[in-house]
Order: sequence, then structure tokens, then C-alpha cells
Amino acid sequence: MINFSIFKKRDKKSKIKVDIHSHLLPTIDDGAKDIESSIELILGLKKLGYTKLITTPHIKMDSYPNTFDSIKKAFDFLQKTLEKKNIEIDISFGAEYYVDENFVKLLNKKQILSFGENYILFEFSYVYKPINLFEIIYEIQESGYQPILAHPERYLYLHKDFDTYYRLKEQGVYLQLNLNSIVGYYSKPVQIIAKKLCDKGLIDFLGSDTHHIRHLNNLQKAINSNYYKTIFKNNDIKNDKLLNH
Repeated sequence: MINFSIFKKRDKKSKIKVDIHSHLLPTIDDGAKDIESSIELILGLKKLGYTKLITTPHIKMDSYPNTFDSIKKAFDFLQKTLEKKNIEIDISFGAEYYVDENFVKLLNKKQILSFGENYILFEFSYVYKPINLFEIIYEIQESGYQPILAHPERYLYLHKDFDTYYRLKEQGVYLQLNLNSIVGYYSKPVQIIAKKLCDKGLIDFLGSDTHHIRHLNNLQKAINSNYYKTIFKNNDIKNDKLLNH
């Protein structure tokens, strides 16, 4: 259950209106476990000031072999439920792609769930460095998409290889920070790198990466934190450019 006591008048609301990373569709990945959870999370995000949600279910061959059809079915069910409950929110969907063989096949066939300006949200293993990172990025761009790397602060092998973040930016990759990282939700090392990325002006998008209530409760802490406003001083955050997409 959401701790609604955290949503008090003194609590701040998000400086951005669009969330580009969440797992709100019921039962299809490790996010919302049922339609009730989906609604609860969406109401919580609305309380935080979000008016548009681009939800991004996992597509990962070994764990969450979702397709356009499975995602669209879950989305339609959610949207109808929101309408029945008279919950007004602009909601659409893309996907969070784990880079595996299936992703490459989908990319070659141009069967990709993009959003906004042909953006693709993608991720790798947190602990094993991909040997073909820049080759994949080249393929994404050659296929006509703009790559957004999800939660770059969480890839442990990049923590001691910070120059790779600069190289990613030079190659035209957008970096999407999980807001909960700035309050140490994932770990202290992740928090340190998250703030360093922000301080260096390397972040393009912010995401809630909401899966469950704990994420939502910590998201309020992140928005209330003294560091939150620093992100916008040092970085050109592009979320709200998607308001009209």
C-alpha cells in the first residue's frame, strides 16, 4: 500500500510532468502484479505531479518474452479500467529492451516499440560488461532509432570506467537516470555515480522505474531531497519535450 502520509502539503512535486520509464502494466513483467497494483501506482505518480506516463514493460527473451500483442492487450485492459474509474492521465507505452539475440532480431526487422522521437529504451546486464556495446548502439542508430540507455548509474562495471559515459554521449546515446538512485535506494556506490553523472551534466532523461510501492515511496524522498533541484541546474532534462508526442 502507498504510504499516502508522505504526500503532504510540504512535500514537493516533480519538476517534470512526463515519466518515460515504469512498469505499470499488470502481470506481464516484474512490475505491477495485478490491475489493482497498476491503479495504485498510477494514482501515486499522479499525486507526485506526473501528467503523462510512458510505461515501458520489459522485453527480455529469457525472462519476459513480451511482444507487441501481449503488451497491447495489457495496456488496453489498463486503459479501460482507468476510464471506468474516471482516472484522467495521459498514458502510452514503449518497452525496456534487454540487449539479447531477440532484441537484435527485432531491430533488424524494425519491429521495435519506440516512443517520442523514435526513442528506444534499452539496458544491459548490471554486472557483466557487454563486449559489443558500441556495435549495438551503431545498429540502433543505423536502424533509424535514437538510443536511451536506462539507468546508466546501475552498471557496476562502468563505475571504474567513467570515461565510457563520455564516450556514450559522444556516440549520441541519451542517458536516463533513475531518480531513486540519488537517495541511495539501490546502493551507496550507485548513489555516488548517479550524482557524479548529474554533476557532470551527462543526464538527458529522468525515470521513476516504478515497479512497486517501495519505488513510489522512495521517489517522493528523491523529489524532496536537497539534491533534486541540482539535477536541473546541471543537465538539460528532456522529459517534458514529450508532452505533445
